[in-house]
Amino acid sequence: MADAVVLINTEADRISEAAQRIVEIPGVSAVYSVAGEVDLVAIVSTPNFDDLTTVIPDGIAKVDGVVGTQTLMAFRQYSAKDEAAAYDLGAD
Repeated sequence: MADAVVLINTEADRISEAAQRIVEIPGVSAVYSVAGEVDLVAIVSTPNFDDLTTVIPDGIAKVDGVVGTQTLMAFRQYSAKDEAAAYDLGAD
């Protein structure tokens, strides 16, 4: 499994339109509109590393209104749910 967080800049008047198009791309599990230096954040998960090229440069980056992306590759996922499960198993 290959996971990535994609930071996306869009034209100011096309944020919602771009978000709706991006979330329809297979492999994109969620798109968030955010405050800060970027307009949108997409969560991408694909079965293989090579599939990310189909989703990000060939998909997200080509959506009308998208002017730039920055991809952060995920190495490991942590969550409060995982931590709680470890305590339930008696792990220290």
